[in-house]
Amino acid sequence: MFEKFKKAKNKSVSISEEEILKGPIPNHIAIIMDGNGRWAKKRALPRTAGHHEGMKVVKRVTKLASRLGVKTLTVYAFSTENWKRPEDEVNYLLRLPEEFMGTFLPELIEENVQVRIMGDKDATPAHTQKAVDKAVNETKNNTGLILNFALNYGGRAEIIDAVNHILSDSKEGNLHEKIDEEIFDQYLMSAGLQDPDLLIRTSGEIRLSNFMLWQLAYTEFWFTNVLWPDFKEQHLLEAIYAFQQRGRRFGGV
Repeated sequence: MFEKFKKAKNKSVSISEEEILKGPIPNHIAIIMDGNGRWAKKRALPRTAGHHEGMKVVKRVTKLASRLGVKTLTVYAFSTENWKRPEDEVNYLLRLPEEFMGTFLPELIEENVQVRIMGDKDATPAHTQKAVDKAVNETKNNTGLILNFALNYGGRAEIIDAVNHILSDSKEGNLHEKIDEEIFDQYLMSAGLQDPDLLIRTSGEIRLSNFMLWQLAYTEFWFTNVLWPDFKEQHLLEAIYAFQQRGRRFGGV
């Protein structure tokens, strides 16, 4: 069991897309994109340079995931705790959606990718909201991969928000059923999406950092020392290959 939680070795194993397609493909992959700041520091660059480079990786990974038939790709773009970072870095991070959508939106539309947002978008600056709203609206009829951005998102805040909505609906007489997992799922920000099959975290850290705490109950974890800006398509193939070797019993035998 504990083997699953060991950091992936840096030694690269060449795996082709054709080989991966012979096995089960995760329906939903979630990624904690970590290490942008450290990548920049190693190169004597500002932390923002790491975030900019990491944005390019999202593009490459999205295209590969789409080719492989992944149904949903959720990326942790900005957490509720990221507000604690220096103001200039926060401002840059919240400008990235505008730059990302501005350059990548035509390709997303062409590749039939649907953009979704999960998190407290209303607490972000107007320019951030405008950029993500445009992407969501212009891709809402696409039927391919769902690219789900966790933006100003925190797992605990999501659960508390769900509980408050349940209490409100119950008080107003709009909720008559006993609360079970299926009902609770409908109140989460990820409502309508399958729980992640595979979680990838880069940079060598082994923790969830308040990410999708409810949804990751039976997710397979894959950790790597690779910093996010250095994450290549081959690393995604390695993660999926590792996923394919595991037996998922969901508490059974």
